[in-house]
Amino acid sequence: MKRRTTCNNIVLLALILLTSGRVYADELSFTVQAPSTVVQGNQFQLAYSINTQTVKDFRIGNISDFDVLMGPSRSSQISIINGKKSSSITYTYVLRGRKEGTYTIPPATITAGGKTLESKSVKIKVLPPDEPSAGQGGGTSSGSSTGSGSGSGSSAQSSGSGQISESDLFLVTSANKTKVFEQEAILLTYKVYTTLNLVQLNGNMPDLKGFHMQEVDLPTNKEFTLEHYRGRNYKTLVWRQFVLFPQQTGTLEIPSVTYEATIRQQVRTADPFDIFFNGGSTYTNVEKTLRTPKLNIEVSPLPAGRPASYYGGVGDFSISSDISTQELKENEAVTVRLVISGTGNMKLLKTPELAFPTDFEVYDPKVENNFKLKTGGLSGNKVIEYLAIPRHAGDYQIPGFQFSYFDTKSKEYKTLTTSPYTLKVNRGNGSTTAVTSGYVNKEDLRLLGEDIRYIHLKDAHLQQRGVSFFGSTSYWLFYLIPVLILLTTILVWRKKAIENANVAKVKTKKANKVASKRLKAAKALMAGGNEAAFYDETLKALWGYTSDKLGIPVASLSKDNIATELAAKGAPETTVGEFTALLSDCEFARYAPAISGVKMQDIYERTVNLMDKLEGCLKS
Repeated sequence: MKRRTTCNNIVLLALILLTSGRVYADELSFTVQAPSTVVQGNQFQLAYSINTQTVKDFRIGNISDFDVLMGPSRSSQISIINGKKSSSITYTYVLRGRKEGTYTIPPATITAGGKTLESKSVKIKVLPPDEPSAGQGGGTSSGSSTGSGSGSGSSAQSSGSGQISESDLFLVTSANKTKVFEQEAILLTYKVYTTLNLVQLNGNMPDLKGFHMQEVDLPTNKEFTLEHYRGRNYKTLVWRQFVLFPQQTGTLEIPSVTYEATIRQQVRTADPFDIFFNGGSTYTNVEKTLRTPKLNIEVSPLPAGRPASYYGGVGDFSISSDISTQELKENEAVTVRLVISGTGNMKLLKTPELAFPTDFEVYDPKVENNFKLKTGGLSGNKVIEYLAIPRHAGDYQIPGFQFSYFDTKSKEYKTLTTSPYTLKVNRGNGSTTAVTSGYVNKEDLRLLGEDIRYIHLKDAHLQQRGVSFFGSTSYWLFYLIPVLILLTTILVWRKKAIENANVAKVKTKKANKVASKRLKAAKALMAGGNEAAFYDETLKALWGYTSDKLGIPVASLSKDNIATELAAKGAPETTVGEFTALLSDCEFARYAPAISGVKMQDIYERTVNLMDKLEGCLKS
């Protein structure tokens, strides 16, 4: 028994050692830190770190392009956080840029845990030192960039007694293009240049007339980098960026922008306490107003000869399409999907049209935008799904898409085309009643064969009433009967009008009750998993409720006249939009359940909530 316990302990210890060794090896990391930009003649640190202290054979890459002032100095660190011990070793060099240029330091190597690890290579750009005459910055730069700085401060950073000059802090406005075509993307950049301790910058972008503008998402925590600009080295960062789409031609102006900057400055003082504790200096915040000059953009109109299939696209695009099926039965749904991919003014593209055969009932296309804003414009794709229902059997041809756009690279129109589809529609197993359809609305459907019923005639017997007609009973009846008929017609019409008014009122009052019964039935169908019947019952509830509530016959209902009547009754635009969207989603899910992505529970909850909203708006 004792031997078995000892063996178990040995096995357990071996497993622990193996596991800890594997984790230890997996967690090893060998990293390098160095500035990406330095100034010639200034020293900087190059540090390599590894998260263990059991190391050997550290070898650095070739650093002969730099002067080595010190190193390598080795330092170790051990810390315990939440009972977990961690350690590391750092090798540090102090280097100095020898001459201007961009240099790459190859990876360093080190052996730890029985493995040889390799760091990443380091690319360092060495900038030239400030020119002796440099000191006038800001103003207007050449090309498509402009910069300006104006205002005043209380002291200069170096001496603490002078004003902040325009060469110490300014903004540069740049556009990657100043001559473009209408709808061509422009990248507008506001960049800060400073030699001071800038701690805050506030300002609002004015409205740009003639442009559709979207702001580029930049990192929240912005970091300064060094840049040599007009003979001087500055700390710079991109403050804001916008992508502009010009909506009209001619010379469009980007107006001046005003920013309020806060600078942290060191000021000399004679206060003995500051001299003792702070070395004779203190810090204060100085405000400075920065203004960027105006910038003009020349916008040319698009060339003449736009193709008929041009939908407003400017940029670089590609298209593809697919179809859900090429063989189906009458009254079944088919979906054609078009995908427009690329970069440009995708948000402003119009939806291309697809000409289905006349025997097809066509629904409004469903559009899904999957693009992101990048510096070259909106990049991604736009997915458009066209849903249609064939009403007759036969072979049909669905034409391919034609999509034309203006290519900003070749500066000409390009037309893209997809292949057509052949669709075979088989006869269904449903009702034999012939159905014809107009365009979109299912309310326009007509039933043939049930329009005029057969009129049955009975034999007519004629009988002579007498020889003399004048003064006879028939004579007087000839005059009285029309009068009586007229009076009777008036009375009946009046009675009918009153009854119809009462019926409409009764229907209006019972509209919610009837719709609630249908929704209850729909909920039962949803619980049973009967999707088709559920969507049918929900649609009946929606159409029936609006018919009774608005007093519109079912045969005359459509999305447009319902929206008009709801708006006339004082329903909010958001509620009207929810109603039309719910109808579209429900119809789409009913006829294309495999691609709709709509869930019955979502449709049911939206319908109940919408009924409550409409009931509050349409109380009579």
